[in-house]
Amino acid sequence: MRIAILASASVLLVACASNTPVIFTSEDASTDGASADASAVRDGSADGADGFTPIPIRDSGTPSNCSEAAQLVYVLSDANDLYSFRPNRREFTRIGRLTCPTSAAPNSMAIDRNAVAWVNYVDTGLLGDAAGSIYRVSTSDARCTSAAPIPLPDGWYRLGMGFSTASADDVSETLFVTATADPLTGSSPGLGRIDPAMLTGTPVGAFSGSLRGQSAELTGTGDGRLYGFFTTTPPQVAQIDKTSGAILNTVPMRGLETPQAWAFSFWGGDFYLYTAPGAGAGRSTNVTRYRPSDGSIDTAYMTNIGFRIVGAGVSTCAPIAPPP
Repeated sequence: MRIAILASASVLLVACASNTPVIFTSEDASTDGASADASAVRDGSADGADGFTPIPIRDSGTPSNCSEAAQLVYVLSDANDLYSFRPNRREFTRIGRLTCPTSAAPNSMAIDRNAVAWVNYVDTGLLGDAAGSIYRVSTSDARCTSAAPIPLPDGWYRLGMGFSTASADDVSETLFVTATADPLTGSSPGLGRIDPAMLTGTPVGAFSGSLRGQSAELTGTGDGRLYGFFTTTPPQVAQIDKTSGAILNTVPMRGLETPQAWAFSFWGGDFYLYTAPGAGAGRSTNVTRYRPSDGSIDTAYMTNIGFRIVGAGVSTCAPIAPPP
């Protein structure tokens, strides 16, 4: 997710299959190591120590209906380039430049179980963000699909996004979204959800406690959990109740910068936080690994990788345990 500039609102609106806007009011909510080098970037044209319950380790083989491509992490640069990412190898592979027919800027990304990227674009005007939309993109060649873009309503232009399954045993998934806090009002409307089959949206609720109104990027897991990377000082990783938006637990990411460009993903039992300062700071993105099983925060996992990441996505097919 890039710099937060938008107005908050009390509704979540997305398009239905005919691309006709549908408005959902609040009444609907009750229904529910070293710097990167040439080897790191390739061109392919019991409770944890921190209070989190460790992600369960399952060894059930490849999840049903999941391709190898659907088990990778994908990241999006501010130059509109799509990369795959293998965290266990600390390796990015460039796939290509997105071809979506828009002059808007890429902002965030989520990946579904078919390895399709859902990319949030934001159109910024003189007075701030003026429009937002979601395009669907092939992760094999970075081409936009023929699906019409999903327009977004006032207050939900600039998103954090992540898919999460219904449970560990039910692989049906929902796209969860959150709007970035408006710098003028200082408040995010909280959590919403989009049914990826019907393209209908519902507001879920505000984040709770000290994270109420804060900006976040989202990532989900194949066992039905949802987490947020909140850009507070210090930043925090928190588990989110998908039915209410309430914060279940939170861990401060001490030693991690409060970023101006950021993204978030889960893979193999660990969380990966992508952070960069302002564009004029002379440094690209750092990748930090947070490991709930032992509470470690490795801010030197990858540093200054050579491009600025503004979005990251991982499908619910991704492993929830470390690979062998």
